[in-house]
Parts: sequence; structure tokens; C-alpha cells
Amino acid sequence: MISRTPSKSRPPAAAAPKAAIIPHSFSRHGVTIHDCYAWLRDANWQEVMRRPETLDPQIRAYLDAENAYTASMLADAQEQQDILFREMKGRIKEDDSGVPSPDGPWAYFFRYEKGSEHPRLVREPRLGGTEQTLLDGDAMAKDTAYWQLENSAHSPDHKLLAYTVDDTGSEYCTIRVRDLAIGRDLPDAIGNAGSTLVWSPDTTAIYYNQLDDNHRSLKLFRHVLGTTVETDELIFAEPDTALFVGAGATQSKRFIVVHVRDHTQTELRLIDTEHPGATPVLVAALTPLHEYSIEHSGDTLYILTNSGGAEDFRIVTAPANAPGQGNWRELIAHKPGRLILSMTAYKNHLVRLEREDGLPRIIIRRLSDGDEHAIAFDEEAYSLGFLDGYEFDTRVIRFVYSSMTTPSQTFDYDMDTRVRTLRKVQEVPSGHDAADYVSRRIMAQAKDGELVPVSLLYRKGTKLDGSAPLLLYGYGSYGIAMPASFSTARLSLVDRGFIYAIAHIRGGKDKGQGWYLDGKLGKKINTFTDFIAAGEHLCKERFTSRGRIVAHGGSAGGLLVGAVANMAPDLFLGIIAEVPFVDVVNTILDETLPLTPPEWKEWGNPVTDKAAFEYMLSYSPYDNVAAKAYPAILAMGGLTDPRVTYWEPAKWVAKLRAVKTDGNLLLLKINMDAGHGGASGRFERLKETALAYAFALKVAPVSGTSSA
Repeated sequence: MISRTPSKSRPPAAAAPKAAIIPHSFSRHGVTIHDCYAWLRDANWQEVMRRPETLDPQIRAYLDAENAYTASMLADAQEQQDILFREMKGRIKEDDSGVPSPDGPWAYFFRYEKGSEHPRLVREPRLGGTEQTLLDGDAMAKDTAYWQLENSAHSPDHKLLAYTVDDTGSEYCTIRVRDLAIGRDLPDAIGNAGSTLVWSPDTTAIYYNQLDDNHRSLKLFRHVLGTTVETDELIFAEPDTALFVGAGATQSKRFIVVHVRDHTQTELRLIDTEHPGATPVLVAALTPLHEYSIEHSGDTLYILTNSGGAEDFRIVTAPANAPGQGNWRELIAHKPGRLILSMTAYKNHLVRLEREDGLPRIIIRRLSDGDEHAIAFDEEAYSLGFLDGYEFDTRVIRFVYSSMTTPSQTFDYDMDTRVRTLRKVQEVPSGHDAADYVSRRIMAQAKDGELVPVSLLYRKGTKLDGSAPLLLYGYGSYGIAMPASFSTARLSLVDRGFIYAIAHIRGGKDKGQGWYLDGKLGKKINTFTDFIAAGEHLCKERFTSRGRIVAHGGSAGGLLVGAVANMAPDLFLGIIAEVPFVDVVNTILDETLPLTPPEWKEWGNPVTDKAAFEYMLSYSPYDNVAAKAYPAILAMGGLTDPRVTYWEPAKWVAKLRAVKTDGNLLLLKINMDAGHGGASGRFERLKETALAYAFALKVAPVSGTSSA
């Protein structure tokens, strides 16, 4: 099946762009760093986020040249990319809709029309009647290169809809409010907003967070409909730029919850909606390493907390009118290795999602007597999550299950009768038979003896003799676990003989909170060595062989694949780095960048801590580029990305091109009309996936394709 026969019709190689070398250096902690590609960062980057057309012409010319070079070098893979896109699109039900979610007299859901890039937000009367379109995404996006509905919230009386839209990819949103009776927006418009939207119970006001010029959410406001933004009431302001401010509501809607947090600590205040003018009540003050969340039912608050040494979290209760820590009483004790991920309280039940031995399950607890039962599945690797819904006084919850071979299944579950009702099965129009595929979970031994779970997907009949190319995906940061869920796009790779693998490395919470803590700060190197160990184990077990692996990661996962490209380049045939966080030292030293101060809790503070600086410098992909052979590399970024700025992949590729000693492909693709999430339309986003997979197939060709 695999062919390494070069194409006889390959066009002449285009000349690669060469970024200008402009000397620039700085010193920190007695170390001088030379960064001759620092000029690729636009001095006016804040304005570029809002108005991409203001990008420095010299920088734009370089990025355009890189994009043109990438198109030229992948011209012989364009047909493959087009085929992949058509396949992926063919597996998506174009005229699709979600399962209606009930709330009082209405049920709300999203609907896609055939050929549409963006969804419609619609609702239907629960007792029968005509469906009503609330927002038409395609109509609203028709005049913009980028359009993303970030959030929406209907008012408690169902007469109004507040919604936030990002029209540049920068995540600076505009909030508008629509009168649903006439289908028109009110004059109210709030710019530079985040995605927070919470209605006051009387439908007269909305709570929202605003982003400053450095893209930080430090203030929460209350906007009364019909008034000017200038008169909005400031509810809370946080002076510490390392923290985020936002708001939500308990499932009961009794309390609006003002939250202040970073990656490791939380502070919550409660606004009692029965007394909206009262000062927000503090639950527990900000304490290093203390994370907690809150829910409410009856006279009781339910608090998910890692206090008291509960690394994998426990649940405590407190009186709703006296939430302070002195009144906390344990309800569900901490159990090491069983990570409680989240919880929701309903009128008569408490529902929690937890993970043990790498697998998730849902636990239902009856509040009247504490009786508990679980919802779980038997596959080796799967994904499971429950949806809160809108209603509080209900005995029905909704959960979604899938595995790497099983398309998504949406169930309604009666918490009293324990009967589950299948509401929707993800339809694959072009056809899918789970029996044609194999999903497995294996364990790879890490450098220090820890066992790293690896989820695998391959087509039945794939030879496990080391000849198959393998795409190894990883992330490993911020405690984010990678679910072994279903993806229609992956089928295009495995149907061509690839094995698809997810390495559940340290830095995520795949094996509990300790798994996360062992992959951050001064233990970050474990994330990279775990990934390398997973790749080596897959070679040892003959799923693939050394030099047949394409590593794939995005954002902090881009840091991962950039780091392993430096550490073990001969293990990998290719690297796909999407919006890659590769210029670690420069970024985490720069306090003006949007996310830098909050990131110090994840990576360390190199500004004040010499040890953190030196440790970061030891693994930063950009700073460790060396004169040696590298795998083929495709780096992808977005011009208006506020999370991983465009200049990170641009500088990385420029330095690699100047220093590396091999002739392998080195490509940069910057989306000039998007940010961190890539293209906003569902099919346009698929084109980016098709590009990445066409690159993988080019460097690890199967029969009928050309080699790199």
C-alpha cells in the first residue's frame, strides 16, 4: 500500500523566502539572547488585532511570500488536498441540527442548512408550532472574511437574545441584543467585549466582561438595556493583570457568580438575584493553588474544591446564606486517582463528571438520600460528557458519548428511572461502519517509569509490521485531557493506511491532577519526553517504525511538537504545528502580551525567576533551533491570533530555514483573515485540516501520491 516512488512530473522547486536578518539582542539574568527575526513582530500589533489591514507592509510582504511558497511546494499535493476536503465534507451531514434543548415554553438549538458555513440559532414551541430563526449565521457573515458567534443567551422571559460576535478572529467581540418578536437588534451595542453574557432575572440588564487594549479581561460591567455604554455600572475590577474576570450563573439561576481566576486559583463572589443591588458575597478568597467552583440547590451550595489536600478534588456543602469556608462540610471525599472534573446541581440531583484510570463516567446523586449510580461504557477508550441544559427543575439530563470508532451519540437520561433515550446519532452521509476500524489503548513506559496512555485508531487489516506511517497527536498543557472521541476527518488518514494515535501525556489531566502537575513549571520536560516515549513504544510494538511518524500539535501542542523536533528529530518524518507556541522565552518575558502574566502560573515567571528563565530557555523550540537535520515541517498560524501571535511560527520558520542542514520541506501558512481557531466557517475550517493531512500524506506517501 505504501509507495516511496517519486513523482516523475514534479515541478521545479521554488526558491524559499529568506527573512531579513536584522541584529537584535537583549540580556536577562546575565544571559544575552540574539533574536535577528524580532522585526517580524509588528510594533503596532494591538491595532493589527482589530484592523488586520494596518499590518506593516514589510511584514505583510514576507508573510505573503511564505504563503505563496507553501502553495507552490504543495502544488503537487493540491489534488490530494481537494480529494481529502471532498471526503471530509462528504462525511458531514450538511442539513444538520442539534437536539432541541428545552427551556420553559421553548426548545433552543442550532441548525445548518445544506451548503451553509455558519449555523442558524433557532427555537421551536414545545407544545408544537412553527420554528423561529433567531440568528442566521450565513446572512450575518456574508460581508466579512471572518465571522464567529462566540456566545448567545436568551432572556429569562424569552423575548430577547443577547449575542457576541467576533468579526476578525482577534476575540474582541461586539455584544448586541435582538428583539425576537420583530427580529431586529436594539440600539445597544457593546464593543471590545469578551464572551461573558449573563441576564438579570428581570430581563432589564446583562452582565458582561470587557477586554482592555492588551486583550485582558479585568472588569465586569452591568449594562441596562436602552442606556449608553458610558453609564454601565462597574461590578468588579481586578488590578492584577495575571487574573481573568468573568461571570456565570448557577443552574438554579438563583445566583450570578462573579469569578476571578488564573490557571491555578479561583475566587468567587455571589450576587443573589433576589437581592441584585446587594454587594457580591465572597465565597473563598484567592489562595495560591486553590481552585473551586460552585452550584446551588434549595438552601445549599455545592462546592467542588481541591482544598484540604484534595489534589483530585472533593465536594463540600455550605449554607446558601453563609458560603464562607468556615461553614464548608464534606459531602464527597477526595479519592486519589479519581479526578472530579465538573458538577451541576438540579432541584433533586447532583451530577458530576469524573475520570479514573483515564476513562470518564457520570455519577448521579439523589439529594434526598445520597443514593448514587454511574453512567459508564465498556470500550477501551471513549469520550463522555454531559450537557447542563437550561432547566433546573428536571429529572432529565443529556449526555454525549463517542469513541474513536463510534460516531457521537446523544442521549437523554432520566435520573429517577435510569432509562436512557437515544436522541441523535451522528450521521456520516458517505457511510461509516465501525466494524471496519480498530480502536485500542496501550501504555508506553516513560523515561521515569510512568505509564503514558496512548489511544489508537486504524483500519482493520492494516499491517502491524512497522511499515505503516503513523500520525501522533499530543497537547499536554493546562490540565486539558485529550478525549478519545470520534472524528470524521481522521478517517481520511486511516483509510489510506495511516495509524492515528493520541498520546495522553503529562501536562493534561488524563490520569488525574497529579498528571497535570507533573507536566508544568519545572517539570515541563516530562510532557516532551512522554511524547517521545510514546513514539518509541509505538515503534517497538511495530505499529510503525522510527522515521515513519508525523507529529501533530496545536497551540501549546505546537510547543510540544516544536520541542520534540529539536530533541528527537530522527524519530519523526514530519511535524504539523498549528498556531504553535514556539517562541516561549520572548513571549513569557513580555508582560504586554495578552496572556503572558496569567501564563506565569503554567510555565514560571522568567522576568523575576532566573531558574524559570534558564529552564524555559532549555526547551523553547525557537531558542534551540540548531544546525542539524529536521523532519519536514508545516507551521500554520493566524494573523489576528491573540493567544499565539502570528510572529511565533513566522520567526521559527525563518530561523529553521537559515540554520537547518537538511533539504526537507519547511513550510509556513499564515491565515491572513483569521485568529487562533483558524477559518470560521465549518467547511473553510475543513480545508485547513485537509491541508495538514495532505502534507502528512506527501511526506509519508501512500500508493498514487508523490513523495517529498
